[in-house]
Amino acid sequence: MTTRSPAGPPATVRAVQVTALTGIDGLREARIGAPADDDAVIIDVYSAGVAFPDLLMSRGQYQRKPTVPFVPGVEVTGLVSAAPVGSGCAPGDRVAAFVGIGGWAEQVCARPEFVFPLPTSVSFRSGAGLPMNYLTAHLALVRRGGLRPGETLLVHGSAGGLGTALVQVGKAVGARVLAVVSTPAKASIALDCGADEIIPLDGWLDEARRLTGGVGADVIADPVGGSRFLDSVRGLAREGRLLVLGFADGIIPSVPANRLLLKNVDVRGVAWGSLIEDEPGYPAEQWRDLLRWMTAGHIRPVVGREFPLAAAAQALSELDTRSATGKITLTLRPEAALTAA
Repeated sequence: MTTRSPAGPPATVRAVQVTALTGIDGLREARIGAPADDDAVIIDVYSAGVAFPDLLMSRGQYQRKPTVPFVPGVEVTGLVSAAPVGSGCAPGDRVAAFVGIGGWAEQVCARPEFVFPLPTSVSFRSGAGLPMNYLTAHLALVRRGGLRPGETLLVHGSAGGLGTALVQVGKAVGARVLAVVSTPAKASIALDCGADEIIPLDGWLDEARRLTGGVGADVIADPVGGSRFLDSVRGLAREGRLLVLGFADGIIPSVPANRLLLKNVDVRGVAWGSLIEDEPGYPAEQWRDLLRWMTAGHIRPVVGREFPLAAAAQALSELDTRSATGKITLTLRPEAALTAA
């Protein structure tokens, strides 16, 4: 049995589809059938996140390869329209959700275990950056990295959506956080997120060593990859952990195994999306930590540029060129109108 809002479901909804695996050029606006699934939570979307998996899927380069045409978008915020009994959701609830695919549409369906309560203190726009980035950062630092209070965490790409989440989660755990940035504007963002020290990208390894007294960082979080990867191995303290979170540089690096032997260091992969398929109850546990950290003031999602749905290609382009700071979002419904009502 499913409980629905009194308005009832629409027949079609606005969306953006990937019509060819050519990246940004393959995006097209469309009207598609409204979602219908009695086992899922149906959400009226107000904001949708623009994430790196969206960019990869638009090129056919992601591990998940949906059939063209498809609607990208892995995370959303909005109001519950319909929910199965026992899901913990009811029509009208404010929620954030991880949907995996289909988020760039006015209405989506989500598995109940991947739908999370969104406090009224968090706007839909801010909340759209929580599921993918912050739950990934939580997995990376708490579980995979084993970051402990008092340890030193170094974050690459620290002004982007995932980077700012890593900085904030690192501070929530109680670590000293070193943020690697490429511009003064990005340095300001990382400092606002709580970073203890800023390290310019040029010559970052020498500066990281200086700031750690030659010891190195206990944990290095790297969503960038590319040429800095081997230096990250070199920049670890003894028994340090290098966390592989992605390859924004477009280059998948490798490391000589002897480098791991020299200081007893680890290279650990972090793939939140695949892990939760085997542990669907895990995100709810993580979300409880995020709510606690939000209440304590550690978690403050950094909003980047906001685009209307019609400008989805422009939003994805900003991510592609790595000019983005904070979390880029698409607006599908104006939150101000809801507040006024």
